[in-house]
Amino acid sequence: MLKPIALATLVAGTLDILSAFVFAGAVVPVLQTVASGPFGDTVAEGPAGAALGVLTHFAIMAVMVTVYVVAAARVSALNRYWPISGLLYGVALWLVMYWIVLPLRWDSYQTPSELLPIAKQLFSHVICVGLPIAWIARRGTVRPSFN
Repeated sequence: MLKPIALATLVAGTLDILSAFVFAGAVVPVLQTVASGPFGDTVAEGPAGAALGVLTHFAIMAVMVTVYVVAAARVSALNRYWPISGLLYGVALWLVMYWIVLPLRWDSYQTPSELLPIAKQLFSHVICVGLPIAWIARRGTVRPSFN
């Protein structure tokens, strides 16, 4: 189970952070913002803050992946219908991140209400995160039958 977790973390984490860079038009500020979530604004300053942002991003992604892979190992429908499961998981991750985590962390955070930002966020969470996690989990947890 560790191999699909590691692979899905690497793939989904890379796709997700790349989409954030593209949509934000910046690299270092995105990483510093990620690091500031759990560590605060002063810790996230400078190049060290950007490096901490990379580690933080992949740690969060590892948790997201582990939850799905463990569930997929126990609930066969997640593997059988992996495209639907991946889409729904991506939407669930988006809801948790943008409607619970970010508002709890930053008092000034406004939940999304405009179509384009929501579309970008959903693209990242559904296409770049949910689907790759579900596909890799399926490949890593379903054993081939030789009947």
